[in-house]
Order: sequence, then structure tokens, then C-alpha cells
Amino acid sequence: MSQVIVAPETRDLEELAGRLRHWLSGRLPGATAITVANLAYPRGAGQSHETVLFDAHWHERGRDRTQGCAVRIKPRAFTVFPDNLFDEQHAIMKLLSEDGGVRVARPLWFEEDPAVLGNAFFVMERKQGRVPVSIPPYAREGWLHDASPEQRRRLWHGAVEQLAAIQRVPAARAGFLAGQGAAQRGLAQEWDKYQRFTAWLEEAGPQPVLRDALARLEAQWPAHDPEGIVWGDARIGNMMFGADFQVIAVMDWEQPSLGGALHDLAWFCTLSETMHGRSSTHGAYLEGMGTREETIALWERISGKSADGLAWYEEFTHFKMTCTGVRLGQLRGTPMMDEAAMRRRLKVA
Repeated sequence: MSQVIVAPETRDLEELAGRLRHWLSGRLPGATAITVANLAYPRGAGQSHETVLFDAHWHERGRDRTQGCAVRIKPRAFTVFPDNLFDEQHAIMKLLSEDGGVRVARPLWFEEDPAVLGNAFFVMERKQGRVPVSIPPYAREGWLHDASPEQRRRLWHGAVEQLAAIQRVPAARAGFLAGQGAAQRGLAQEWDKYQRFTAWLEEAGPQPVLRDALARLEAQWPAHDPEGIVWGDARIGNMMFGADFQVIAVMDWEQPSLGGALHDLAWFCTLSETMHGRSSTHGAYLEGMGTREETIALWERISGKSADGLAWYEEFTHFKMTCTGVRLGQLRGTPMMDEAAMRRRLKVA
């Protein structure tokens, strides 16, 4: 099967290797014979950040050393989201790596100077494992499709454990994720973000469906708003798994916040149903994966938090996903769905 690349932009990897080699010489002052090799874009990579895998080799203190790496570069023109949270993405990964409860790739170096690669970037350790990719949909083909129900059950259980583990990290330790003014944390922060997202989309033209959906959601405002860190794109497609079907890494922290505990659970449940649930639109139901009810029960037990009122957050998830879809359509010059489909999805007349 050919490699599928879905990245905001690509570049000459040989040239990139030379730039990284020169840059590493400043980060590893005691190293000699530095080489950078095996550069590649990850299969099924995300659409908002350019990410390149590579191996760094060098000699230091009488020993040959090797470090598998991934460089993540701040987007320039292809910006999917209105908020620049690149620094925050690095900071939350660093916090979680040091905490140890959530399995993330350990950040190694951060570079602010855009002269090196054209924009800021950070390098993290490269994890080795398998990812249930969206292109092609993992429920239709690939290693998870071919797995046994027992193996899928192990994968689902570990994924929900990690999802819940995020909520065991005190939000107070991630103050750098706070929003502005009255929208510093909780649902107010996520709501403010997507109000601004809608206004940003309207710079290219009116968005009456999104405005109607916001009004409907606001009229049904939930009473339950437990505090918590938001991962931002909570799905098994953003997790890496080992041959034993256990979680190796929780990835893609590009839209974190202090928006509250239920946003990630809602996103996870919504995407699970879409990608591999009984009403999947991307393939077939994957036997062994937990149901929505099982996911909620396991998440509540591990996180120690209540999922009361989750249905509203799932509706908000559909709104968030639609905003992203509209933005991607703007960037590509082709709408990703028509107005009638948007109204059905967002339950507005």
C-alpha cells in the first residue's frame, strides 16, 4: 500500500536533514559526527501541523548515541484554527511527560527562531508503534480492522484509561492554558473559542447555520461543568499502540485548554461512534470496542468525575467538528458539506 500524506505543506527532506544537522550541533555542544537520517512524513499525518520523523546519530563522551525524533513545525499559511497554541502544545506535553500518568512523547528541544525552518518548531522523542489512521479509515482496512475482538477490547480499555488519566492531572498545574478575561477556564473558555472561531470563518462569508447552532446550544446550556484539562482531539486515531494493543503515546495536543473534563469524553464518544460504532459511516462496526455506555462508566471510575449532561457536550462536539470542516473547505476552495447537511448535523431548522 502506498504511503498517504495529509500535511499542510511538505518540503525537500534532504535539505531539511542538513538544516536539522546544523541546528543540532548547537543543541549538542559536546557531540561530534552528527548525522540526521531516515526522514519521513508519518502515514496518515494530521492536517494542521507539518510533522517529520527522523533519526539523529552522534558521538559523545566516547559513545555512539542514537535518538529517534519527530519535529513538529508551527504552521505558516495553512492555519486550521484561529488560536495560536503552539507554545501551549509544547508546554502541556512537557507537563504530562514529567507527571507520567499520561503517556506522551517527551519533548526534547524547542526552537523559537523562524530562520531555522521557516517558523518555530519543537523536537520530541519518536515513539514506535501503530496508529489507527483515518485515511484510509481504520474500520475499513488495516491492523485494527484485522485484529480479534479480544485485542480490540484491550486497545479500547487502554485508550479510555489514558483519556481518563488526563483528568487526574490537576488543572491548576496547567495555568499556562488559561484563556482571556471572563473565559479563562471551564466551559466559558471553550465556548469563547468557538464563538471566535465562527466569527473568524465569517470573514470569508456569513455562517447562518453556525449562528443558529450556537443559539440552540446556548439556550440549552448545561448545569454540569467539571474542571479539567482539554486534550482537544480525543480519539484513538491520535493514539499510538504497541503490538500488545496497549497505548504507547497520546498525541496531537494542538488545541489544549482548561475548558473542562467533559469535552474530551464527548469528543471521544462522538468519534468512536462515527469511526467504528454500530452507526459507523466509515466502514463497519468493530466488535470488541466498548459501547458509549461502557466508555462513560470506565471513564467515570478512573477519572473520579461525573459525566452527567454529556449529551450536550456531544452536540457541542458536532459543532466544533463542523467549524473545522468549514475551515478546511475554505482552505481547499471546496465546501466539505452543503447547508442542508450542516443543518441536519447540527439539528437546526
